[in-house]
Amino acid sequence: MLSRKKVALISQSELEVTKVEETGLNFVENALIKARHACMETGLPAIADDSGLEVDALAGEPGIYSARYAGVSGPTADAENNVKLLQELEQVPEQDRTARFQCVIAYLIHYKDPMPLICQGSWEGRILFSERGSNGFGYDPLFYVPTHGCTSAQLDAEVKNSLSHRGQALRKLLECWKPRP
Repeated sequence: MLSRKKVALISQSELEVTKVEETGLNFVENALIKARHACMETGLPAIADDSGLEVDALAGEPGIYSARYAGVSGPTADAENNVKLLQELEQVPEQDRTARFQCVIAYLIHYKDPMPLICQGSWEGRILFSERGSNGFGYDPLFYVPTHGCTSAQLDAEVKNSLSHRGQALRKLLECWKPRP
């Protein structure tokens, strides 16, 4: 999607940008922390995102802690996060399992950029009682998409990108992104 802007995209891993601690209290702050850090390390403009799952019955949890909800990292993190989410929602009836994926993308021209471009996308759904589907990652097998009658993990990539929180935020970024000196 970004190729339409006729810019050279270089992944942060290619530039050996080190990881930065996400100390923000919300998705906006964490996206800005990551983009600012990439600008500082490379001297280049940067795009970074922060995203996660908000579950209404859990007062918005796991939220910004979605990737580390179960307190683990590595290859088993997705499965353990899903197990924890199901345990936390065990007594919650279907109609109260509303949730949404949130994504915030931040674009900075340089690390002192006083006017970062911040775009947000939100994808409404519901958390199921068990996993369905094998496409995707994270909470996708539990995230039911009412408009399509299946989970995010049951959607093909093209449909998922057209609906998802990340796809929405990225489309907004493309609409608003104007070259600045």
